[in-house]
Amino acid sequence: MPNRLAAAALILNLLVCAGCAAMVAGAGAGAGVYSYVSGELKRTYNVPFDKAVAGSLAALQDLKIAVRHKTSSGITTTIDAEKSDKTPVTVSIAILGTNLTEVAVRTGVVGLWDKKVSELIHAHIAKRLLKKS
Repeated sequence: MPNRLAAAALILNLLVCAGCAAMVAGAGAGAGVYSYVSGELKRTYNVPFDKAVAGSLAALQDLKIAVRHKTSSGITTTIDAEKSDKTPVTVSIAILGTNLTEVAVRTGVVGLWDKKVSELIHAHIAKRLLKKS
């Protein structure tokens, strides 16, 4: 048994060191698991696509983050926005299945991503999406 535990710890360490996604547990009721890869914080929600788009736009408005451009392709929507200090924010929403939508938030520019702000934005999106209707 100790050998299995050591092997599992070694494999986990290798995966983390190799740059695999760090998993961050969300806070609060109905919380999910986030993945953070290359400056993009992603979470899957059990909500319809249109609700995820509306909730994301409302969360940006709540935070006074100005939406500059929104593009949709039918199965994805990308919202380009900007904080008051001109820091870019991108929210990407994609249909994964019926009532299953992935929301990804990226704040900042390559090499200067701001994970904390992305977490804050996601917290507001989650609050909107997980509200009891």
